[in-house]
Amino acid sequence: MNYLAHIYLSGDDEEIIIGNFIGDFVKGHQFNQYTQMIRKGIILHRYIDSFTDTHAIVRRSKARLSEQYHKYSGIIIDILYDHFLVKNWSYYSDSSLDEFIKKFFDLANRYFDLLPESVKFFLPSFIKNNWIKMYDTVEGIQEVLLRMSSRTSLPDNTELGIAVLRRDYDLFEAEFQAYFPALIAYVIKTFGIPLKWIKSPKEAG
Repeated sequence: MNYLAHIYLSGDDEEIIIGNFIGDFVKGHQFNQYTQMIRKGIILHRYIDSFTDTHAIVRRSKARLSEQYHKYSGIIIDILYDHFLVKNWSYYSDSSLDEFIKKFFDLANRYFDLLPESVKFFLPSFIKNNWIKMYDTVEGIQEVLLRMSSRTSLPDNTELGIAVLRRDYDLFEAEFQAYFPALIAYVIKTFGIPLKWIKSPKEAG
């Protein structure tokens, strides 16, 4: 669910961006049907997820929500971390978030025919409702969680989850600020993607 982070970590190559975006929807060796660079994006997505799932800082974040969401706590943290990426966007990119999102939406539409059917199904709503910008506020996160709990197997513990987020907001943000630069460095080193990283809020402070 952390679409913004995956798109951002893809750099400027269009096919890597598309591959990273669809990564959750391409299972096993299905990635072999795509071009070399889209495959690279899919593999990048898997490596990002693995790095995130095993990172000690992320585990601390997830533990704070495990009582409410159990095995789904990682999904919630993905959303929360995208929220903090939106909030601190100016530290990670020299282009505006609106410009970045519009550029991606245009790209996704141009590659529409190559997308998995499940992505084609939700993409129009994804673009029309600007799901990425919905993570901009706590209220937007609440709306996303309510929608997910009504349409997926995510437990309907939105009220409790939001209460934890509000209570420990500064802790979650500090964990994101410590984790995300490490993820950026990992992607640069492992995949050679030239990310235009400015500086983290932690360094700026």
